[in-house]
Amino acid sequence: MNLDALDLSILGPAMLAGLLVLATHVPMGREVLARGIIFIDLAVAQISGLGVIAANRVHFELAGYGVEVAAGTAAISGAFVLSWLEKRFPDVQEALIGVIFVLAASGGILLLADDPHGGEQLKDLLVGQILWVSPSSLGPVALLYAAVLALWFGARARLGRHGFYLLFALTVTASVQLVGVYLVFASLIVPAIATRAMPLRSGLALAFGIGAVGYGVGILLSALFDLPTGAMIVWSLAGISTLFIAWRGEFSGAGASRAGGHASPAKSELERRS
Repeated sequence: MNLDALDLSILGPAMLAGLLVLATHVPMGREVLARGIIFIDLAVAQISGLGVIAANRVHFELAGYGVEVAAGTAAISGAFVLSWLEKRFPDVQEALIGVIFVLAASGGILLLADDPHGGEQLKDLLVGQILWVSPSSLGPVALLYAAVLALWFGARARLGRHGFYLLFALTVTASVQLVGVYLVFASLIVPAIATRAMPLRSGLALAFGIGAVGYGVGILLSALFDLPTGAMIVWSLAGISTLFIAWRGEFSGAGASRAGGHASPAKSELERRS
């Protein structure tokens, strides 16, 4: 155990980055769960990562934002392909999302095949480097997330399918740059699963709380025991969510009994908008 590693100048920005990611991923996770497109996050995140790899491969620069532009363009393009697939092949949509994820992941491996540092780049893309987040890098992300949340809560009913995928792609692109693919997926899905049967407002608040505790515990444990931070946060999110589900009695069936067999509030909300 290394108490000297508890440096607020390093851990503070990392925690703030986690809270920013949760601010958008908690409400989006509820929507993704209701739509039944669980792995869309992994697919879009991996497509965004493929854009990052491609930009680095060709040394693409655009006023210093070449990587961000490439990642965003790739994610938005992928999102519109997924939106088209949802309309054209709804019966196999989740399977197609999986195929796209595998194609993007294997495409990244092919692009890095002759790069001696390719393995390290893939690791950074997947697990992230949240401890290296600087306070100055959080400002633009916070502004983007604020705009996304304003549209999400203020005009979601009018956004339609394409609008949902566009906001999702922009959010995931920024999040992958901050915390990596694995944490993006965990932040989106794990708290949403734990609070899936709860009403909208209390469910969102508790999901954010579960995520915040998971990030805090994961960051502290990784610092104290010198473990990979991204991976530790993923496990912490899963552990805190499992404890919450157990506390609600869902493992014994009590939670299911209280739900009375009705559709989840998230799914009911989606059906009302449809």
